Amino acid sequence: MIIRNADIYGADHHFHRGDLRISGRRVAACEATGEEIDAEGLYALPGLLDLHFHGAMGHDLCDADAGGLQAIADFEARQGVLAICPATMTYPEEHLTKVLRNVAAHRNGSGADVVGVNMEGPFLNPKKAGAQNPEYVIPADAGMFNRLQEAAGGLIRLVAVAPEVAGNMDFIRGLSGSVRVSVAHTDTDYDTAVRAFESGAKQLTHTYNAMPQMAHRLPGPIPAGAECGADAELIADGVHVHPAMVRLLFRLYGPEHVILISDSMRACGLPDGEYTLGGLPVTVRGKRAVLTEQPDTIAGSVTCLYDCMKEAVLRMGVPLEDAVRAAAENPARALGVSADYGSLKPGAYANVILADRELNIQAVYQKGIRIR
Repeated sequence: MIIRNADIYGADHHFHRGDLRISGRRVAACEATGEEIDAEGLYALPGLLDLHFHGAMGHDLCDADAGGLQAIADFEARQGVLAICPATMTYPEEHLTKVLRNVAAHRNGSGADVVGVNMEGPFLNPKKAGAQNPEYVIPADAGMFNRLQEAAGGLIRLVAVAPEVAGNMDFIRGLSGSVRVSVAHTDTDYDTAVRAFESGAKQLTHTYNAMPQMAHRLPGPIPAGAECGADAELIADGVHVHPAMVRLLFRLYGPEHVILISDSMRACGLPDGEYTLGGLPVTVRGKRAVLTEQPDTIAGSVTCLYDCMKEAVLRMGVPLEDAVRAAAENPARALGVSADYGSLKPGAYANVILADRELNIQAVYQKGIRIR
């Protein structure tokens, strides 16, 4: 297949007019034969990778249901999110074991590829639990983590840790060589955050949310992450973070270190109503999901990653090339799957989104096959 005359997102993080050649399931370096598609006036974007979201279309990863996980994967693929690393919630070990065994048993016959699991909880600070259930929050436990990793078949790629909790820094030092650690749901000060990053943590979970904010005498974890070269997750759904703070984070961390996420919950793709997240009741009105019993607490998003990227570009002033990098290339690099995902370089999977100038999706190709 040859996609001709597209504005293609390139390895230099810029767009170039040209032809995208596909051979079999992958982007080809040389001339390809077969169907030719005229993409005049369209962008060719790499398929996105969401490394932090919980569910969609009425399903949640923590339902531990095979059909639900497949429905999530199918929905995400249709939205141009062709690789996923869904996140757990804070539950007891027994339930998390069921969740992770369900993921390990999943086979990608269709839908977005499951490239990992993000273990968000229970190693958090209960003071910053947010929409996580504080009843199940515990100090980081290496033995528990290793048992869960075995249940997952090694698929846990990210684990969230609040470094200020007693014993959690030892967990970061001991486990950061085998799993990517993200500072999350934390009340950490700047100095403790620096020690966490120096001890092996590499990421901030949904930056700005469930953590101390920046102040000139109490800088907190956000500047610490920037100074230590960490990556910063960011929810650009128009609810979680003000557009000015979205632009600021891109400047502070640089587009090479921002990772756009959706943090979507089961109501994504569905109408307003009453739902649950992590066993807690959630009310959804428009783009806002909140804990029903704590309506000032945001409970994930109802916006898929592609629409978060689109929001960042069209309504927040983030350059398109930076937003694409943050939604595709950076998460693939963070999870160690950039050989296959997150770019349109030769050899990568031919996961391609064709979008018009307003970023409306015109077609989605997964491994060279059109699925939308």
